[in-house]
Amino acid sequence: MTRRIDCDVAIIGGGLVGSSAALALRGMGLSVTLLDKGFCGAQASGVNYGGVRRQGRPPEQLPLSQRAHAIWPQLARLIGIDGEFLRSGHLKLARSAADMASLERYAAEVAPFALDLELIGHNQLRERFGIAGGVIGGSFCPGDGHANPRLVATAFAGAARRAGAEVLENTKVTGVTRTFEGFALEAGDVAVKARTVINSAGAWADNFARAFGEPVPLERTYPSMVVTEPLDPFLGVNVGIEGGGIYARQVTRGNVVVGGERAAPLDDPDYSRPRSDGVLAIMQRASELFGPLRHAQAIRFWSGTEATMPDRNPVIGPSATTPGLIHAFGFSGAGFQIAPGVGEVLAELVRDGRTSTPIDAFAITRFPPASQPDDALSSR
Repeated sequence: MTRRIDCDVAIIGGGLVGSSAALALRGMGLSVTLLDKGFCGAQASGVNYGGVRRQGRPPEQLPLSQRAHAIWPQLARLIGIDGEFLRSGHLKLARSAADMASLERYAAEVAPFALDLELIGHNQLRERFGIAGGVIGGSFCPGDGHANPRLVATAFAGAARRAGAEVLENTKVTGVTRTFEGFALEAGDVAVKARTVINSAGAWADNFARAFGEPVPLERTYPSMVVTEPLDPFLGVNVGIEGGGIYARQVTRGNVVVGGERAAPLDDPDYSRPRSDGVLAIMQRASELFGPLRHAQAIRFWSGTEATMPDRNPVIGPSATTPGLIHAFGFSGAGFQIAPGVGEVLAELVRDGRTSTPIDAFAITRFPPASQPDDALSSR
C-alpha cells in the first residue's frame, strides 16, 4: 500500500544542508518531509575532513560563511550535542615565496569581512605551533576550527525529526513532477505532495536539476582521509597548505585526521575506495611537517562522494525554470562549515521568497543554458 504524505516542503537529500534546512523550516512552523536514498549524513556530510573554516573561501562565500560561523558555537542548544566542535583556529601554510604572497593578497582582499587573519613568519610557526619542515610562513585565522562530521551530520537530521519533520531514510526519490498545486514525488511506496521542493541531493542533485531543464556541469570527486592511532597532543590547530596537498587536525582523544588525496571510484560511481599509494602519500607529506607522525600507525582510512562545480562555488537559490523548486548542491568539498547557514537561507527562501544573505553568485543561471522556457515542464 502506498503511503501518502502532504506537506509544505519536501527535501531531497538528508545531508547536512538538507537536514539543517529541515530543522530551520520546522522552527518556522512549516511541515517538512526529508527524504534520503540511504541514511542521513552518510555521504559527503558525514565522511568529510571536518574543517570548520572561513579562511581560504572566495569573498563571495564569506557572508554565508560568517552566518554559519555564528551557528557553530550553538550546536549543543540547536541539535543536542556540540559535535566535538573546537574553535582551534585555522593555519594555512606557505611552502614558497609565491604561496606566501598569495596568502598576503588574500588577507588584504578579505579584510572587510573581519576574519582577523594574522600573517606569520617561519620562526613564529616553530615557536607558536611547533611546525617546521619546508614552510616559510602562514596565515592564521583564530576564529576557525574543526568538528566531527560523523556526529554533526546525523545530529541535524535527528534534531529535525524531534522537531516534527518526517525523516524518511532508505527512501530514494525516483520521480518529481510539477503539478498545479506544487510537486508530486515518487519514492518507492511513498507518494509525497509538497508546495515546495528543495534539491539538496549532493552528488546526485544534477539529475533532479536536469529533469527540470537546468543541466549543470557537476562532477563527482572522492576525497580520501586517514586517521592515526591516538598520539600525545602536538597539533592544536586545524592546518592546511596554500595550493592544497594536505590538511590535518588532531582531536581531543589524540587521533590525527589527515587528508589531501583522492580515492578511486568503483564500477558503481556512487562508491569509491581509498588508494593505498594515496594513503602512503598523505602520511609521508604529513610526516614531513609534523615529526610525531613519522612513526604513527594509521588505523583507518575512508572516502566519500562529493559534488564539485567548475568554479568551486555551490549552486544555491531558486530554480530558473520552475517556481517552488530551490537548489542547494555542489559545495565542492567545502560545504561542512557553511551548511548550517545554508539551511537557514533555504528556509528564508521558502518562507519569504528572499534571504538576507547575498547568494546571487551561486545562481544556477551562471551555467548556460540553465534557463529554459516554462513550457519545458509540459514534457514531464
